[in-house]
Amino acid sequence: MSKVHKHVENSTHHIARRSFLAGLGVTAAAQALAQNTPPPADAPKIKLALFGCGNRGVWIAKLFLENGGYEIVSVADYFEDPAREAGSQLGVPSERCYTGLKGYLRALELKPDAVAIESPAYFHPEQTRAAIEAGVHVFLAKPVAVDVPGCYHIAESGRMAQEKKLCFLVDFQTRADPFYIEAMKRVHEGAIGRIAFAETYYHCDRLRLRGPPETTPEGRLRNWLFDIALSGDIITEQNIHTLDVLSWVMRGQPPIHAFGTCGRKVRVDVGDTHDYYTLHFLYPDHVGATFSSRQFEGHGSKPDGIVVRVFGDQGVLETAYGGNVLIRGKNFWRGGASPGIYKEGAVANIAEFRRCILHRDTSNPTVEPSVHSNLLTILGREAAWTGEVVTWEALLKNQRRLEFDLRSLKA
Repeated sequence: MSKVHKHVENSTHHIARRSFLAGLGVTAAAQALAQNTPPPADAPKIKLALFGCGNRGVWIAKLFLENGGYEIVSVADYFEDPAREAGSQLGVPSERCYTGLKGYLRALELKPDAVAIESPAYFHPEQTRAAIEAGVHVFLAKPVAVDVPGCYHIAESGRMAQEKKLCFLVDFQTRADPFYIEAMKRVHEGAIGRIAFAETYYHCDRLRLRGPPETTPEGRLRNWLFDIALSGDIITEQNIHTLDVLSWVMRGQPPIHAFGTCGRKVRVDVGDTHDYYTLHFLYPDHVGATFSSRQFEGHGSKPDGIVVRVFGDQGVLETAYGGNVLIRGKNFWRGGASPGIYKEGAVANIAEFRRCILHRDTSNPTVEPSVHSNLLTILGREAAWTGEVVTWEALLKNQRRLEFDLRSLKA
């Protein structure tokens, strides 16, 4: 049995039984600490490598530079044009702009202090493990993986990071937003009372193509957002934002089971990802949570966006990504809106990452909740794909891997 498969077996009990409450509390505390103990002005700059030079990769690398505490020393992307363009925009010499599947390994040979991983999700477990083995701090985009073995691989990398005294932060913007943090604190203290049920959704228009919809391996890689193996399907790659908030509300407690369906009805001109999901999650104490998503034109219909509503016997929690976060009912709390959460959350996480590195804080509280939320998306995906009721217990034993044939791609 391989080390990875041994870890899958050992981790089933770990994730099934362990409470994530402590980790969630530490996340909020860490954000508060980041605000109260900023790094000294004369702290050395952190040498950062960038893996993945797409639009978001370059955008977030610029936020690292705007922080003032980082220097981009290398970039890596499978495709040459994005790597060269990123290097030009980020001030990285052409000889440190690496391409091909193994370009990230050449970037690690330069011994950066840290890496920002913004590559397709399929590569996250492999690239994260390589960085940690090289002694490099990791800033990782969501989702952390596309399948259950990949999630276990990330969980193991998280433990390795702590053993090696390395920082490992997963970039969820909502977890860094003060309104979300305060709302969760109040809900967990009983502000809405006993939870009855929840409704969640992620509705958006179709995403933009990044080149013609080709079926060659390179064409699929260029449009990886529309490829199930590379992205994990829309529920894992994109809808994880909504389901992470649901998981946060539930204190990381897993559902008992899920059932539902998905389809490919409207956006059929590219890739193989589905364009809608409808699901029901059953939590202990007969708490139900509905979820739906679409990724095609909604023609102005409302509501849309990234929304979670949780109904209790004393009130209701309402959260909208970029909109209002508030509590209605007996313990009314006005909360507020964060229309700039997409950028502001990333900026907060970048600052927190630097603080952790400089203060040698390797508690890494974002890893376990991120793995849990990733698994929650896969539970819903498996239920929809099979048309069956899938239990959490069965999910944790699922060793199916999403495979992408890399053999024809350049190393």
